[in-house]
Amino acid sequence: MRRIFAKHAYSDDRILGNYWADTVGDVALKRPQLSGAQKTDVAIIGAGFTGLSAALALAEAGVSVAVLDAGFPGWGASGRNGGFCCLGGAKASDTMLDRQHGKPARLAYRRAEAAAVHHVANLIKTQTIEADIHSNGETQLAHKASIHFDDDARAIEENYGVTPTLHSKEELPALGMSGQFHSAITTPIGFGLNPRKYLAGLLMAAEAAGVQVFGQSPVHKIDRTKSYGLKTPQGALTADQLIIATNGYSSEDVPPWMAERYMPAQSSVLVTRELTDTEIASGWSSDQAAYDSRTLLHYFRLMPNRRFLFGMRGGLMSSKSAETRNKRKIRADFEAMFPAWAAIETPYYWSGMVCLAAGLTPFAGPIPKMPGAYAGFAYHGNGVAMGSYTGALLADQVLGARKLQTPKLMLQPPKRFPLGLARRALMYGVYAAATLKDL
Repeated sequence: MRRIFAKHAYSDDRILGNYWADTVGDVALKRPQLSGAQKTDVAIIGAGFTGLSAALALAEAGVSVAVLDAGFPGWGASGRNGGFCCLGGAKASDTMLDRQHGKPARLAYRRAEAAAVHHVANLIKTQTIEADIHSNGETQLAHKASIHFDDDARAIEENYGVTPTLHSKEELPALGMSGQFHSAITTPIGFGLNPRKYLAGLLMAAEAAGVQVFGQSPVHKIDRTKSYGLKTPQGALTADQLIIATNGYSSEDVPPWMAERYMPAQSSVLVTRELTDTEIASGWSSDQAAYDSRTLLHYFRLMPNRRFLFGMRGGLMSSKSAETRNKRKIRADFEAMFPAWAAIETPYYWSGMVCLAAGLTPFAGPIPKMPGAYAGFAYHGNGVAMGSYTGALLADQVLGARKLQTPKLMLQPPKRFPLGLARRALMYGVYAAATLKDL
């Protein structure tokens, strides 16, 4: 596989401090390597939310499915994210979507974002997954006084058919949202969860339905004759149809069509020790999943076990020294936003990749000039809901069922980023502009 970050970005070093591993250990998720020659109806590369969601839907329809992962199920973003099942998937604004696709297409896509959240909630219910759910929707907080949410409220009503709640600065302390925030808006769609418990539940459900899942099986070559031939270090898998579900951990050559169509971007997370009632009262006591209004946003939530999770976007380099700097930066931001907790230990820290597309919208559709092959990626940091739903959309396309309506804009293949393997250089300008905007 040919990837655009240094090897450190794809190493186990970045998940050594992953809190979720204390709740569902790596050993519980590891699966045997693919060995020898095997056949299946549909092969899926990537055992995260997208791949496992697609596999479950296909298996329940009577299709034989094999899933291959370079690490183990949930090794990538699905097992190390912040656990926000919320609206999102695109970074494109309504204005941009209207200009590029038209208002009807924008509304269809926004309703799909809501459908994605409901899809996850339904999977958790029907598969009886214990995922430590909390939060009634999601709250965005203004990080400076000049930000107001009136236009956002109107857009939410139009896009999602729900009425959000606006909160003034004076109301926030009584809501348990202490901190240096100036106002807020709560949208009643979404919730927080333990992403590894959710993923483990998907994995068990898929395997119970007959799906074969293989770990430590990176696909280094895809051949195409009458069917697809996938080569791994120890085996080969032949399939009539193929799904690529690797998102921010994609490569430039599996398949070559992916080259330059995705942009990995880093996100980091820390988790505190369990907090006392007194400590919670002095900091943040709301059960709401929340994030601030910065472009390079911070996201945070008080989990049911009274640990506080705090994450941030950022970090353009990947190395041990860069990871040390990222850890120092997120800790400084945590202390600045919640000064009452400046002395609270944060024993857990890890990082991973989200995935962007040039058009700032996700893709879920057939791969051009590869009959029977599909791909789903570019959830822009909202992969719990949209990644899971994309899996269901791709399964529906493979089956030809058309029970689900994939939004037209998600069927449009992403354009290539300029600069090829050096395209990460584009992010320096983007992040610099975002930093200035966030001041």
